[in-house]
Amino acid sequence: MKIAIIEPLGVEREKLRQIAAEVLGKDVDITYYDSFPADQAEVVARSRTADIVVLANMPYREAVLAQCPQLAMLSVAFTGIDHIDMAYCRRNNITVCNCAGYSNEAVSELVFGLVLGLYRRLIACDTAVRRGGTKDGLIGFELAGKKFGIVGTGAIGLKVAALARAFGCEVYAYSRTVKEMPGIRYVDLDTLLATCDIVSLHVPLMEQTRGMINRDKLALMKQNAVLINTARGPVVDAAALAEALTEGRLAGAAMDVFEQEPPIPAEHPLLQAPNVILAPHVGFATQEALGKRAVIALENIKQWLAKTPQNVM
Repeated sequence: MKIAIIEPLGVEREKLRQIAAEVLGKDVDITYYDSFPADQAEVVARSRTADIVVLANMPYREAVLAQCPQLAMLSVAFTGIDHIDMAYCRRNNITVCNCAGYSNEAVSELVFGLVLGLYRRLIACDTAVRRGGTKDGLIGFELAGKKFGIVGTGAIGLKVAALARAFGCEVYAYSRTVKEMPGIRYVDLDTLLATCDIVSLHVPLMEQTRGMINRDKLALMKQNAVLINTARGPVVDAAALAEALTEGRLAGAAMDVFEQEPPIPAEHPLLQAPNVILAPHVGFATQEALGKRAVIALENIKQWLAKTPQNVM
């Protein structure tokens, strides 16, 4: 079996080889590309002769897959798989496994970094100090006692709920699957949006969630509320969000995800909106999380080779 890791995984080459030796043994044919491919042709070149491909979040569509006749398994070093042509993989019996759970702590912790950044106006505070200013006009808010809404209570959503409770928040949730958890009050989406001071999104991207937070849903939110998106960019209508922020109908927002992977276009509406913190999709990017996902990605291969596949999508 030839294994090709076709994009960097955020783990140094020698460390990755060590992990591979521990998980798969030393007699494996692994090629690790620790630079990003320049174009689709290079993606194909890196994949063409592989039986197993490991990738993170680069698009991997039929135009590439169709040129990889030996491909039997994709180990996706990511949680979401909306960048993979799953229909093609299913038609052609290509097993796809993800790395569920590797970034639960990383993403949930970033949520509170973003919330505190908005609530305590940390960017404006930094600017004020650098310009010789004071705290005038920079009085913030406390998390304790706030109504914290979580849209999507998967593993990350539940982790966020636990942290919100630790901050003293009253936790509300909306999810397709209701989980009986102490301290979480499940309500419908409209009620959550109308009630909560903070709304944090944790749903996968699918047809039902694309554009979920649109102009009408944003209109339900309180004027002093803030919106956090560390899920998927297209879940939120960015133009409608920018409009709500500009018109003062929403107090603030923080986005770690967009309609495309950063860099985002210079004309993106949120770049001109007030009271918004933008991050370049770093939610999953901690040293600990990247190490965990490398192990899971290779464990997925080990289990597939043993005919006991795990994390199959």
